[in-house]
Amino acid sequence: MSTTAPTLSAADLPAITLDDVRAAAARIDGAIVRTPTLHSQTLSEMVGAEVWLKFENLQFTAAYKERGALNALLLMDPVARARGVIAASAGNHAQGLAYHGKRLGVPVTIVMPKTTPQVKVYQTASHGAEIVLFGEKYDDAYAHARELEVERGLTFVHPFDHPHIAAGQGTVALEMLEDVPEIDTLIIPIGGGGLFTGMGTAARGINPDIRLIGVQAELYPSMYAKLNGVDMACEGDTLAEGIAVKEPGEYTRKRVAELNDDIVLVAERHLERAVSLLLQIEKTVVEGAGAAGLAALLAHPEEFAGRKVGLVLCGGNIDTRLLANVLLRDLARSGRIARLRIRLQDRPGALFKVMKLFDEQQVNIIEIYHQRIFTTLPAKGLITDIECEARDRGHLDSLVASLRDAGYMVTTVELA
Repeated sequence: MSTTAPTLSAADLPAITLDDVRAAAARIDGAIVRTPTLHSQTLSEMVGAEVWLKFENLQFTAAYKERGALNALLLMDPVARARGVIAASAGNHAQGLAYHGKRLGVPVTIVMPKTTPQVKVYQTASHGAEIVLFGEKYDDAYAHARELEVERGLTFVHPFDHPHIAAGQGTVALEMLEDVPEIDTLIIPIGGGGLFTGMGTAARGINPDIRLIGVQAELYPSMYAKLNGVDMACEGDTLAEGIAVKEPGEYTRKRVAELNDDIVLVAERHLERAVSLLLQIEKTVVEGAGAAGLAALLAHPEEFAGRKVGLVLCGGNIDTRLLANVLLRDLARSGRIARLRIRLQDRPGALFKVMKLFDEQQVNIIEIYHQRIFTTLPAKGLITDIECEARDRGHLDSLVASLRDAGYMVTTVELA
């Protein structure tokens, strides 16, 4: 394989092989965490498949990206390493490059979109990298990084579109199939395609019959659109910002086209549900991109029924406030938390009578909001929004039925 620095025009770079991935594994051995691959009994029962989870969120930087970053650094010309490297990243590649750059004494500059979660900015800076915030999306940061590359004489380390990166990422599949050789399907998140390229190459080299399924967020179906020859918008605020790439790599596009059996898309609600389930069931924190594999299982269970499925929890860097919002929204969708809008008469005792019904049904009240002014009701009417906590959807439905039986007009404020 070439030992030159990554470049934008990568389509004609050599395809990696299983031997390249094994060489990368030997090269980075001892400097990254050999994360566990564990069976999930509960998730398996839930989706009707045998589910195995690869906990890449347990890496030091909480993401698989440091595998490829370290492999690329170790293959780089020493003179170029001494001058320093630069990258564009929404966070995980940045942290991996910064962490291992500091270990190896390589100066690192990272250009990040302004919308990058603060936890990723802070963690990257903590590894000693120079942080440049630029643009709204990865593509804006990428263009600016390529400008700084020339201005400062630095070596650009691409987050996905180079064989050295892909070979490093492929070590994830080596470990999974060493630990659980009976896995017959891998579901792999796709942003730029580096993880899929590396894992797919390694997995097919070990087992030519293994199924390789890519997954992308519906809001950013860039690889799906390219390979299917369709024009699809790539924009919006996705929970899976780690795979929110508008333009897949030239190198990785060719490899993914050769390797994939299918690419599926998942909605934001499936990503949110997956993040919540992994915390509740597996007691592990993942970011949106890290939950994409489970989201694919939830969204398309028929495609994986009865199979032995390997999922990569590829990252765990999620802002705590965002995580709290995701968990609360999942509780709301499941009926355990709800906001009920109730029409009342504005007279003494009206709210007390409603509260008695909540007490009888043993539903906990969290918040109460009165609205007398900004309403189309007559002056003697009011709207009361009550946020409440129930055991489950059936318990909530029982409360709503009792309120309506008592003559109250009740609606549930629904999530999108």
